Amino acid sequence: MAQPAAIRATPPPRRLRQETRRRRLVADRVARWVVSAGGLAVVLAILGILVFIAAEIQPLLARPQVAVLRALPVAGKSGVGAVLADEHRALVAALSADGKVVVLRTKEGTAVSSTDLFAPNPAPRLVQMAVVPESRLLAAATADGRVVLAPVRFEATFTGDVRETAAQVGPATVLTLDPAGQPLRRFAAQMDGNGNAVVAAQLANGTLAVVRRSSEKNEMTGETSESLERKETPVALPLTALVLDADLKNLYGGTAAGELLGWPLDGATPGPVRTASAGRSAVTALALLVGGRSLVVGQESGAISVWFPVHQANDTYRLTRVRDFPRHPGAIRALAPSPRDKGFLALSADRLGLYHSTSHRTLWTGPAPIANSASLFYAPKGDGAFLAGGPKVAEVDIVNPHPEISWTTLFGKVWYEGYDRPDWVWQSSGASDDVEPKLSLTPLLFGTLKGTIYSLFLAIPLGIFGAMYTSQFMHPAYKRYLKPMVEIMASLPSVVLGFLAGLWLAPRIEKAVPALLLMLVVLPLLVLLAGAAWQRLPRAFRGRFPVGTEALFFVFVLAFGIWLCQQLSQPFETFAFGGNFPSWLSRTTGLAFDQRNAVVVGLAMGFAVIPIIFAIAEDAFSNVPRNLVAGSLALGADRWQTVTRVVLPTASPGIFSGVMIGFGRAIGETMIVLMATGNTPIMDWNPFNGFRTLSANIAVEIPEAPHGGTLYRTLFLAALLLFVLTFVINTVAELVRQRLRERYSQL
Repeated sequence: MAQPAAIRATPPPRRLRQETRRRRLVADRVARWVVSAGGLAVVLAILGILVFIAAEIQPLLARPQVAVLRALPVAGKSGVGAVLADEHRALVAALSADGKVVVLRTKEGTAVSSTDLFAPNPAPRLVQMAVVPESRLLAAATADGRVVLAPVRFEATFTGDVRETAAQVGPATVLTLDPAGQPLRRFAAQMDGNGNAVVAAQLANGTLAVVRRSSEKNEMTGETSESLERKETPVALPLTALVLDADLKNLYGGTAAGELLGWPLDGATPGPVRTASAGRSAVTALALLVGGRSLVVGQESGAISVWFPVHQANDTYRLTRVRDFPRHPGAIRALAPSPRDKGFLALSADRLGLYHSTSHRTLWTGPAPIANSASLFYAPKGDGAFLAGGPKVAEVDIVNPHPEISWTTLFGKVWYEGYDRPDWVWQSSGASDDVEPKLSLTPLLFGTLKGTIYSLFLAIPLGIFGAMYTSQFMHPAYKRYLKPMVEIMASLPSVVLGFLAGLWLAPRIEKAVPALLLMLVVLPLLVLLAGAAWQRLPRAFRGRFPVGTEALFFVFVLAFGIWLCQQLSQPFETFAFGGNFPSWLSRTTGLAFDQRNAVVVGLAMGFAVIPIIFAIAEDAFSNVPRNLVAGSLALGADRWQTVTRVVLPTASPGIFSGVMIGFGRAIGETMIVLMATGNTPIMDWNPFNGFRTLSANIAVEIPEAPHGGTLYRTLFLAALLLFVLTFVINTVAELVRQRLRERYSQL
C-alpha cells in the first residue's frame, strides 16, 4: 500500500511576518510605556503625599511675627498708666493719672468717650495704675490709701456685615485699704465672674491689708447685697510687686531682696506665708499665666523666670523655679500673660519680648515702641498687644499660631504644671483651655516600638520555624494544603482581629495569665519529650508513616499541653501568686495590670504578622537550589545539619526580608492596637499595661483636631514620622538583604 507523501509546512508570507513583528514591537513599546507611566505615577503620588504633609507641618516651624502698627495720642494733662482693649482691638480704654478713662478707636485714633471715675467728686491723684486682663478691669491706687476698680465692658453689634463695637466704663468701685489715708506701697486687685472682688496692698507701715467685697444676688427678689471683709497681717519686708490669681485664692508678692512670698486666701484672710528665693536681685514685676498656677517673675537685673507649686514628699507644695529665660538689658517693668496659652510679654525700659513657658522659647525680642512704658496689655485673642506711656498708646500686632511647639516639647522631657518632675507626656486636651497642651511624640514612638516588638516576639519564631518545617520536613501532600491555609490568614481584616482581641481575648487572658506562664515552660518541654519519644519508637513502626506526617502527632501533644496548663492554672496561681495574679503583681513589683495590655496586642498582632513572615520565609527556603541540599546529604550531613548550615544561610536574605516586611506591617498597624489596648500614652515596658502608637493616635485624634490648629499639624508630623520610620527601616533592611545575598550567592 502506498504511503502518503509528507505534508510540507508552508511558511507565512514575508509581508505577514513583518506585520506580526511590527505588532509585537508596538505591543512591547505600549507595555513599556504603561508600566513606566504606572511606576512614575506611584512615585509622584508618594511625593505628592509627602509634599502635602510637609505643607501642613511647615507652619509649626515658622517664627512668630511682631510688628508695631500705630501709636495713638491720648489727650490730657497726665500720662496714661493702664490700658486694655476689646477682643477685636477696635477700641482701647486708657486710664490716666487724673482719674479719667479715655476710649479710643484704634484705627482712626479718635476719642469715643471720656469717663471721670470719681465724678461728681474731685478726682484724687492716682499714684499706681494697673490692668487686670482676665477681668477686664482697670485698677488704680490713690494717694490717700484707696483703690478704685473700673470694669470696662465691650459690646459688638452688627449692621449687616459691619461690626460696631461700643465700650461702657464703670460704675467704679472704691475700696479703702488704709484708714489712715497714707499712700499704698504696692497693690493688687482681682475680680471673679460673680462680681466678687479682692484687693490686697502693703500699707505705709508695712502691714499687708486684704479687702474682699462679696456680692450675692437673691434669686427670688433679684436684689443684690454686698458685704465687705478686711483683714491685716504683718509683713517683715517691703514688697515691690503683688499679684492675685483669678480664683481669689492665692496672693503672691516679691521683695527688694529677691524673695518670693505666697499667701493662701480664705476670703480676705491670708494664710501662713510661703517663701522662696529668686536671687539677690529685686523682684520688679509678677504675673500669673492663664490657669493661675505658673508665676512669671521679672527682676531688676532683667532676669525672667517661671515658677509653680510642686508637690513634696510630706504632702505639701513648694514654689519651685522651673524655667529661666534670657535676661533683658534693664529691669523688667511689666509682664502681660497671654489669655490663650502659656505665653507672656515682658517689657523693660526699651525692650519688648515674647515668650512661651511650656516650650521654653524666646519667640521674639525687639525694641519697645514706647520708651519707659508704664503699662502692657495682651489682647484677648492673643493676636496683639498695647503699650502705654506718657501721652501715647502703641498697638502691636502679633502673629503667633503655634508657640507651644519646640523640639523639646515634641521629643524631650518637659516640666508641666502639676507634675513633680519633667516627663514625656501626650495629653492633647484637658478639662479646660487653661490646661497646658502636652504634645510629646516620644510616648507614641515608644508605644509603636513596644507593640511591634511584643508582636514580633510571637511572629518571628513561629513564622520562620514554621516555614522551615513546612519547606524542609513536611510531607508534600500536607504542604499543599497548609501553605494556602496560612496565607489565607493574612486576608483577615485587622478590624476583626482587633475586635476579637479587645472584646473576646482580653478578658480571657486576664484570667489565664498563670496558664500562659506555665505554657512558656510546659509546651517546649512536652515537645522535646515527645520528640525524644518519637525517636525511640522502632524504626519499623515509624517507617509506616510518610516522612513529615509526624507533625500531626505534635499537634495532639500541643493540644494536650495547652489543656494541661489550663487545668493547672488555678492551683499554680494559688501556689505562686497567692490566688490573684494582678494583685500579686501590683503588691510585689508595683506594676499595674490592665485588661487590654501588650500581651493581648502581641498575640493578636502576631497572628496578623505570622502569615507574611511565613509566606516569604517559606519561599526563601523552597528556592534554595536542590543541588546544595543533595550535596550536603551526600557528604554525610543529616537533615537537620543540612537545613541549619546550608539551607538557612542561603535563604537568610529572603528570611530577613520577610521579617522586615512583617516589622513594617506591625509598626503601621492601627485597628488592632486601637481596639486591643487602653490607648494610654505611657512609657513602660511592662507587658501587662497598655500603650498608644503613632497610627492609633492619628486615628483617635484627627477627627476632633481643629483644622489648622497645633494638634492638627502635630498629627501630620506624627504621620511624617511614621512614614520616615518605615522608610528608614525598609531601606536598612534592603541594604542588609543585598549584603547577605552577595555573601551567600557563591554557595
